[in-house]
Parts: sequence; C-alpha cells; structure tokens
Amino acid sequence: MNATKSSVFAATEADFETHVIEASRGRLVLVDFWAQWCGSCKALAPVLEQVADSRADSVKVVKVDVDDQQRLAQNHGVRALPTLVIFRNGRAVSQLVGLQSAEAIGAALDDAAQA
Repeated sequence: MNATKSSVFAATEADFETHVIEASRGRLVLVDFWAQWCGSCKALAPVLEQVADSRADSVKVVKVDVDDQQRLAQNHGVRALPTLVIFRNGRAVSQLVGLQSAEAIGAALDDAAQA
C-alpha cells in the first residue's frame, strides 16, 4: 500500500484484503473509489485528506483508482464516481455516492461506528 498524500493511502487488488478488510476489524476504513478523469473525485481529495488527518486515530482512508482496479470497483458495486464505502468488521456497512462534504462523511462515519 502506498501513501498518496497525508494519511490517505492507495490500495490495489493485491493488498485490498489486508489493508481494507483486515484493517476494518480494528477501526473503520473509508474507501474512495475514484478516477483521474473525474472532476468530482479531484474536488473530494482535499476533503478526504481533512477527514484522514482529523480522524487518524479511528479511521483509515484508502483510495482505489477504478481505472487501474476495475475488478475491485465491480466487486463493490461501484457504478458512479466518486463512491465512498465504509468498512467495519470486515464488511461494507455504508456507501456514499457523489461529492460529499467533510460533515456528511463525518456523519456517515459516526453512524457506521455505532452500527
């Protein structure tokens, strides 16, 4: 898994199980399915960095480039970009589609933590 910026990481099919599924057994993992050509995805990037920095003790933020990792996107039902999927205890528990505010992402993370 490679750091892209700050505490946001990039995942591939090869390390998704370890760095997302297994990691979600200890804390929430927020996965951003994105693409280079997606304007909304680019606008979301600084918001995700803010979330990653402010919740570093309780949330791991991971990015998956859908152009490079098409099978992962298909396996997780990604049909629009950006799509954010929250994992807890080894499974997806919530999904947000489209450009989101830090507040909306925070609320979804809080809800997922209570689930």
